[in-house]
Order: sequence, then C-alpha cells, then structure tokens
Amino acid sequence: MISVNEFRTGLTIEVDGDIWRVMDFQHVKPGKGAAFVRSKLRNLRSGNVNEKTFRAGEKVEKAQIDNRKMQYLYADGDMHVFMDNESYEQIELSEKQLEYELKFLKENMEVHVITYKDEVLGVELPVTVTLEVAETEPGIKGDTASGGSKPAKMETGLVVQVPFFVNQGDMLIINTEEAEYVSRA
Repeated sequence: MISVNEFRTGLTIEVDGDIWRVMDFQHVKPGKGAAFVRSKLRNLRSGNVNEKTFRAGEKVEKAQIDNRKMQYLYADGDMHVFMDNESYEQIELSEKQLEYELKFLKENMEVHVITYKDEVLGVELPVTVTLEVAETEPGIKGDTASGGSKPAKMETGLVVQVPFFVNQGDMLIINTEEAEYVSRA
C-alpha cells in the first residue's frame, strides 16, 4: 500500500480492480476543510484518462508493472507479434490493444511491453521515432522552415504537419507523445 501523498508522475496503482498510471497530480490544501490530492490517471487496460480525487493520506495499492524490452516482428491479420530479445519468447497483441501505437510501429523496432501479473497491458514507445515520408506535395524553391506547413503521410499511415521543404522519401523524427514533426533525421 502507498499513501496518495507519495504520488509521483509515472507511478502505477491499482484502484477499483483496474491498473492506472499517474499522469499528473496536485496536492490541494483548501482554507476550509480537509486536504486532498487531485490526480489525472490513465487506465493501462483501456487507455482511458480519468480525473480522480483522493483524501489526503488515503492508501491505494501500488501495482508492480514489468517493462520487457521486445522487438516488433510483424503483423499477422489483426494480431501483431513481438519477440523478447533475450529469451526469444514471442507474444501477440491485438490491433485494439495497439490502436495508437500502430501509427509509429515499424518492423524490427524495439519497444517496451508492459505486463502486470503475466497480463500484457500494452506497448510503451520511445519518445521519438524515425519514419519515412510516403506521400506529400513537392517542395517549391524558396519555401522556408518558418513559412507554414503541409500534411505528410508517413510510411506507417500517420499524417503529420511538416514544413514546406520536406519531400517524399525524407526521413523525419516524429514525437510519439504528440504525434508531431520534430526534425529531419
């Protein structure tokens, strides 16, 4: 058990039978009444984000989450296969479990697979990934980096806004948290 006063970003807890990751929290001490902790939690099973308020000093169960480094191998229908680099064990995750992450996943990419008591909860991507531009309008001579943006479809199907100078075939660094262009690779 852990006190809500010990919350920190990234902590995983078990509340009402679900596994939650603390995304944000705030200790509130009103002038009148008891102190409380306002938190923003992400459900690791469904991906939903909820705001929950706890009384100061309230105890919650800490969830022991395991991160295993695995390699994304291939898609087999609507199932996606990952392999542990050390034991060569393979696991399959459904398209529903990887809805957001599939926009960034390429074959042979290394990711962290999140598990809780032998239950696979999902995949944690690196902060940035390098993807190739599959489709975009051609750049025109004289376009500048600060002169606006255009849509570009990446090799994984993700569409991001990029500067005018980016062309088809360019390798770009994309932020996985915001799904935004960072720079050329």
